[in-house]
Amino acid sequence: MGFARITPQSSSKDNRCWQYVFVGLRADACPHLYPGGIMNTHRFFPVAAIPLGVLLFTLSAQAQEHTNPSPDDRLQMLMDMVDRQQREISSLKQRLTDIEMAQRGRGLTAWDTAQIAQVSPGDGSAAGSAGTPGGGAAGASGPSSATPIGETQQMQKSTSESQRTPAEEAVVQAQHAPLFDHKLTIDTGISYSYYDRRQLVLSGFLALDAIFLGQLNLGETKANVWTFDVNTRYGINDRLSVAFDVPYLYRNSDFISGGVGGAASSVSDISKNSANIGDVNASLYYQLVKENANWPDIVASFRVTAPTGTSPFGIKLGTPDPTNNNLTTPSRLPTGNGIWAFTAGLSFLRTYDPIVLFANVAYTYNVARTFDDVSAVEGTTQPAKVKLGDIIQVGAGMALALNDKTALSISYSTAISRATKTASPGGAYTTVAGSSTNAASLNFGINYAINKHWTVNGYVNAGMSPDAPNYVIGLRFPYTF
Repeated sequence: MGFARITPQSSSKDNRCWQYVFVGLRADACPHLYPGGIMNTHRFFPVAAIPLGVLLFTLSAQAQEHTNPSPDDRLQMLMDMVDRQQREISSLKQRLTDIEMAQRGRGLTAWDTAQIAQVSPGDGSAAGSAGTPGGGAAGASGPSSATPIGETQQMQKSTSESQRTPAEEAVVQAQHAPLFDHKLTIDTGISYSYYDRRQLVLSGFLALDAIFLGQLNLGETKANVWTFDVNTRYGINDRLSVAFDVPYLYRNSDFISGGVGGAASSVSDISKNSANIGDVNASLYYQLVKENANWPDIVASFRVTAPTGTSPFGIKLGTPDPTNNNLTTPSRLPTGNGIWAFTAGLSFLRTYDPIVLFANVAYTYNVARTFDDVSAVEGTTQPAKVKLGDIIQVGAGMALALNDKTALSISYSTAISRATKTASPGGAYTTVAGSSTNAASLNFGINYAINKHWTVNGYVNAGMSPDAPNYVIGLRFPYTF
């Protein structure tokens, strides 16, 4: 702040008054120099006020410029901010990729993925922690120190499921259990199975224990089965789900046998067809353990199968070709087992991104039932009680997620059935020779998630034992509401 020396020019009283006036004093600071509080411009000239006024004007203009930036400046500031944030996001993405690739060497579980996903973009700390910028907003989506223990545990239990990709969810539905977090799923499917069996029929005797004298006939059966079914699943809560399945079957079988007119080189070929509803079933699924860091996903299931299809017992056999007594065919083809069955099972699933491991075990109890007629001879009636052999089913496999929407799977399954027993009224059970079976198959599947509602599951099963179909081809289209 400057000052100027003022020299009075008129009154004697002013001549006796020398004043040093600081620039910036009020106008009434000196009544002699400023009579009436108004500065006399003829007697006063503020020398230091000129540069100070220029300085104040410049500072005021600069402050106004910073306070009200131009639209171009604001746009440039926003662009710089976006560019800076994009660089930070790219850096975090690279960090996340490095962590995932490092973890895949030992197998990254869905639980591990969830822990990585909880890293906040701010500084790499857990979402909602004190070191996270905007921790209040982040805490709404992740467990924090302020979250009650019960809520934290519940969030941790469901974290693995929320981190599954659509392709992994499709594998869960196809190989494991329903998705409990969805209310309603309608799963329609169609499959084709082919069954080819050849049987050598000997009619004669052995001479000298080495030479067979008689007729040799080769019988062959080719069965084609088309199955269309609708499976409706409803999730009651996050652990309990129910399902109801209604199948419809179309069967076509060719029966081929040689010996027409007594000539082994001549064959007869008879075709039979049937179409009817199959055995409907209702299932209950309960999730015992949700997948976490220490345990796989474990689901218990219970299924009840009702004998709504046509029964295989009491179907009469006949000789449709009068010139070939070697060929016998059934009067109709069954579409069900004819008995009630109860199945209890356990299913296990573990996610190691990008691999999903699964296994299952089940036991089927077939309820004994009395039939009015079980004889296959035309014109003969034979009531009996039939007890089909119980079945043990075991399977295991793995799926590989190619990306977020597509997964490939391979598995092996086997169903071992005990021998069937029959009992006449009031008699004891007798075992039916050759009725025990072992149906094993190698299964290949592909799962594709079209969107969050539609999924396509395709599969091919190759029979690995004589009791299994030669192959099965199928497609399923689950739709989740």
